[in-house]
Amino acid sequence: MQTDWIGYHRDKDKLRTEIWSLLKQQAASVGDSFGHIPNFVGAELAAEKLAALPIWQQAKTIKCNPDSAQIPVRMRALQDGKRLYMAVPRLTDARCFVELTAEDLLRQNVSIAESALAKPSKRIARKALTCGKLVSFAEMEPIDLVIVGCVAAGRNGGRTGKGAGFADLELAMLTEFGLVEIDTPIVTTVHSLQIVEDWRLPMQVHDWALNWIVTAEEVIETKTTYLRPIGLDWDNIRPEQLEQIPILQKLKNSAIESYQFR
Repeated sequence: MQTDWIGYHRDKDKLRTEIWSLLKQQAASVGDSFGHIPNFVGAELAAEKLAALPIWQQAKTIKCNPDSAQIPVRMRALQDGKRLYMAVPRLTDARCFVELTAEDLLRQNVSIAESALAKPSKRIARKALTCGKLVSFAEMEPIDLVIVGCVAAGRNGGRTGKGAGFADLELAMLTEFGLVEIDTPIVTTVHSLQIVEDWRLPMQVHDWALNWIVTAEEVIETKTTYLRPIGLDWDNIRPEQLEQIPILQKLKNSAIESYQFR
């Protein structure tokens, strides 16, 4: 199965294809998961387990990926009165995050009722994205909790998404602006079939590890020993990423100007 981002890491490509196939074979995915962060059976229960954790209850501002698998997490965040940031898909806008609050959605007649949490709607998720406010890094509040989508996760905190590298870039940029700190918890919600042996998830210097993994059945605190990146690693940013993501171009130019005028 070919995806847009195949070919950057052979072992991870193989693992992602295996997980997508396994979820389909076991009827554990919702819709076609190939090439995506897979929506999974039990996503609502995983979101409930996450919401019971102190890291969730203490968080006022949350950053969450925009994938279908995390619709219940985003809807729960809004229901609980939290400020929610979602990245613009593929980071195609220079203001690459959308800010959402329950008040904003209610003004736009987007329901955050309990029924929406029980049966999350893709239509609601798309409408929520368009009803939010595009914000620059300077306009954002510090983030208390990060939720990322995964295709596979390991109990030691290793992870892989769909291969595009957006989650790692987003976190690196947020760190550059002091919005994500060294101790900001990073969490994913996945199906238990997506948890794999640690050795199957080789982590690179620019990869961000998980602190928590939540499934419908269990909560795993990884106590990861992987070092967290301290910001953007320009040596590991691919040419097509720089070409296609406006905010990266802006930050790169700013870095060059800063260096020239030292």
